Order: sequence, then C-alpha cells, then structure tokens
Amino acid sequence: MAEILVVAGQRDGVLHPATLEAVAAARTVKTGGDSLAVVIISADPDGLAGALSVEGVDEVITVKAGSNDFQPELVEAVVVALAQAREPSLIATAHSVDAWSFAPSAAVMLGSGFASDVLALKSEGSDLIATRAGYAEKVLVDLEFPGRETTLLTIRTNVFEPAGGSSMPKLTAMDAPACETSLNHLGWKEPADAGGIDIPGSDFILSIGRGVSDEGNVEQFLELADEMGATLGCSRPVADNGWLAKARQVGQSGQLAANCRLYIAMGISGSVQHQWGMKHIENIVAVNTDPEASIFSIARYGIVGDMFEIAEELENHF
Repeated sequence: MAEILVVAGQRDGVLHPATLEAVAAARTVKTGGDSLAVVIISADPDGLAGALSVEGVDEVITVKAGSNDFQPELVEAVVVALAQAREPSLIATAHSVDAWSFAPSAAVMLGSGFASDVLALKSEGSDLIATRAGYAEKVLVDLEFPGRETTLLTIRTNVFEPAGGSSMPKLTAMDAPACETSLNHLGWKEPADAGGIDIPGSDFILSIGRGVSDEGNVEQFLELADEMGATLGCSRPVADNGWLAKARQVGQSGQLAANCRLYIAMGISGSVQHQWGMKHIENIVAVNTDPEASIFSIARYGIVGDMFEIAEELENHF
C-alpha cells in the first residue's frame, strides 16, 4: 500500500481547475490498496474541500494560511512536512508558474525523484515511469527514478481529463508550518485584450510557424487568411518573437482550437506543444519543406513544399 499526494492550487480563494487534472493523472497509477490525498492551502481551505471531493480522492488535507496570496515558501514547507511524515510514493501538482517556484526546491530538500511537464504516467511493477517531451518537443522520453522512495512530478495541463464524480474523503486539518516569506502580493494584472481574435471559436484557421522566417512576411498571411475567411493563428515561436499577438498562438501554452473544422498549418514542424491545441481537428492540411516534420503524422493532407509558393497558389484562387 502506498500513498499519493496531490498539491492543489488556488487563485484568490478559487480552486485552480488544473488541480483536478493532476488528480486524474495521479489516479492512473493508483492501485486498489493505495490512498490518494489532496492538500489545499488557502485562507479558507474548508470552503474548497467540496470541490476536491472527486472520485478517487480518499483524503483532503486543509492548511489555513493568513491569506489567499501564493506563498512559495509556505507551500514548499507544507509539501516537505507532509512528505517526511507520510513518505508518499508520488507527489503531483499541476505544471504552472506556481509549481516552478516550489516543486524543484522541495524535491531537492527531500532527495526525491523529480520530473516536470509530465504528459503521461504508468507503473511497471513497483517502478513509476513518467513521460515528458524532450529535444524541443521533438521526442517523448520515458523517465525512471531508481532508488527513490518518493517522486515529485509537475503535470502538464490540458492533457488529462479533469477528475469528476464525487467521493466522501476524510478531512484532516494541518497547522501551517512556521516559515519566512519573501514575497508581497501587490495585485493582479488585467488580462491582455485579445483584440477580437477568437481561436477557440473559429471553425477555419490558417496557422503559420517558424517557416515564415521574418516579421515582414507575416502581413502576407494576414491578408491571405482574410481573403479565405479564416482566422490567422500561429505557433509559439511566432508569438514569442512578437510577430503576432499571443492571442493567436495555438498550442498548450496558447489557445485550443476547440471548434475548428479545417486547420491549415504552414511552416509548422508540429511539436507536441503545438499539437495539443489542434491535433483533434478532423481536417488538417500541413505544408512543410521537411518530409519528416511531425505535423505530417497528424495531418489528413500533407504538402511537401514551400509555404510561400503554396500561399501564392491559394491567393490566385481567392
């Protein structure tokens, strides 16, 4: 019998939905004799216990904090204290900016195994195997943690279906460990204006990637998308370079093309991160000069060719 611990997240007293995805991931390696506990730290943790009472959760551990502001030192102290007392085989939390600030240091303090941005989990006997992307999302890597009694993982969001259903978990109150905090929360930044761009709601998306090469070439594809009646999307490198607004990015760190029926990917290699946002689409047309590009593995139609030449041909038909 082993214990699994999930570290919940909250924002301003509201449970972060990715917490239930981390629960779902943890359940994939939970066996009949294992117990799964979720710890929640907030100003009113009892008020969030109900949202955490989903199928597979056996215990909710509540830690009352002085406020709902995120305090990485406090979360780290709670995780370390629970791990030392309970010796869980697995500690899981959503892969987020919050996790980056406490998970690696907690793993070091515990001497545990550690992997970030995990896409899949499985058990082989008593061994835990975590899958994550490597080499700029070009391959998937299976990681093992020999000799580690505890493994701490951050779970990629929007991969696991959030845990649902209901349960009657045991409620355990834990006193907050004494610790010094180095951060002072000032407030929340207003979300950026999407400027009317609606990637999730678009049914036809023309998306460009690194193959566009230069910011000066982007305008051509904005015009083409407009002529075709499509929404112009992009992959992460284009958004990171500032060539298009972040609201146009398709992928795990961007937008999910939830209602798209036709997706044309031009000059996009097809990383796992980008595929998350569009691989579910029934009709994918990929254009790339590299016949080995990953995008062709999920495309219904593939064109090995120059995206600018194909764009010119499309322009002649509209």
